[in-house]
Amino acid sequence: MPPVRTGIAAVSAELVEPLRNEHDIDVYTDDSRRAPDRAERGAHEFVWQHRQRPYDLIVYQIGNSSHHDYIWPYLFRYPGLTVLHDAHLHHARAAALLRTRRAHDYRVEFAANHPDADPSLAELAVEGFDNHLYYSWPMTRLIIDASRLTAVHMPVLAAALRTQHPSARIEAIRLAHGEPIAPERARAARSRIRNAHGINADAIVFGVFGGLTPEKRIPQILDALAAVIPYAPSAHLLLAGAAAQHFDASDAVRARGLGARVTTTGYLPDDRELLDHMAACDVSINLRWPTAREMSGPWLRALAAGLPTITTDLAHLADVPSLDPRTWAVRPGSEIRDPGSVAEDMEIRRRSDPASRIPHPATIAVDILDEDHSLRLAMRRLATDAQLRSSLGASARSYWDREHSLPRMLEDYRRVISEAAAASAPKPSLPAHLINGGNATLRRLLAPFGIESDNVFLG
Repeated sequence: MPPVRTGIAAVSAELVEPLRNEHDIDVYTDDSRRAPDRAERGAHEFVWQHRQRPYDLIVYQIGNSSHHDYIWPYLFRYPGLTVLHDAHLHHARAAALLRTRRAHDYRVEFAANHPDADPSLAELAVEGFDNHLYYSWPMTRLIIDASRLTAVHMPVLAAALRTQHPSARIEAIRLAHGEPIAPERARAARSRIRNAHGINADAIVFGVFGGLTPEKRIPQILDALAAVIPYAPSAHLLLAGAAAQHFDASDAVRARGLGARVTTTGYLPDDRELLDHMAACDVSINLRWPTAREMSGPWLRALAAGLPTITTDLAHLADVPSLDPRTWAVRPGSEIRDPGSVAEDMEIRRRSDPASRIPHPATIAVDILDEDHSLRLAMRRLATDAQLRSSLGASARSYWDREHSLPRMLEDYRRVISEAAAASAPKPSLPAHLINGGNATLRRLLAPFGIESDNVFLG
């Protein structure tokens, strides 16, 4: 929850307030990150609060982030509705265990999550050779199997997970993120930001937002910018976000001699500045590879702002209607490449909004196997075709209204909360350390007195 500055925190805050009109809700956060001026409770209070007045449903918001390390001990002892903001949690879980010298627990969890994989693969992470290992094995099986219901943000991903976990309940819910920018504000922000950074008023500005990591494909974007400049002499790139510890975007810019064509803002301190910088751009580039199969927050913000966007054509976003820059044909959302039970999820949406049957392109999607070529085609066309920028921006905003606005997310949460509350708690086979109550010492002390520790409540 805020003041932690993550997309999940922002979405959680937006979600809780309207749902409080329908439910009694207590919010628990990491004690060490709690804001003293907010009403949330520390997670350590949950156990005794739940024992005194049991909750009808516990909702866990979890992503591939150290911010959520504290949630793991509760997930398995108190099954509930688990919302996976990333379909891969391996990076965060491995870091949490290995950082605290729990290599044995990591090995056990890796084997339980991936029984078909060679268990000796875990040694790569234990020894520090971990990056690609994390992307190859998601480490989510135990959480999904132990939850009353698991929710993800993409129908295609939900369908794939149902195939992998046939006994689990898995649903798709829409993720609300971003806000529309009024035309007056957009014009003022465009002028202010461009003047502040010395960017010409008539320049065609491509923007990249969020942490400037290699996974955002910054080197590939810089190479494409250099290739596009002969066709669009006013092309400019705005890199708006915090620098990564393991990658220096400024060095990549200097190495290509693009200093005059690239503006780097550094970390933007608040949402208003982020939106104003988006408004100063003509196109938002939201590439991602490798991927933890997440939904990009900056991409959703760009859609809400009515910006044309360039994205990576990812399997879990196959239902997003998009343009292929090699053919400029629309890949409509109704022609899903991995159908599974996606049709059922999509039909739920279509019943609530018949307009979603119409596959207007929401983005230009770049095939990762043809990235250099397709990215150049996309950037060159958008830099030189004002009509395409306008039409793609308008359809992006319509797509956001239909799929990623707050009323849509609330519709889906109401549905899955009802389903999860009615579902029985599963009883999967779990590693002992995940369900260990930590009361072995208490049992030993009370045994001589014939007292069962389960009958003792420590508040």
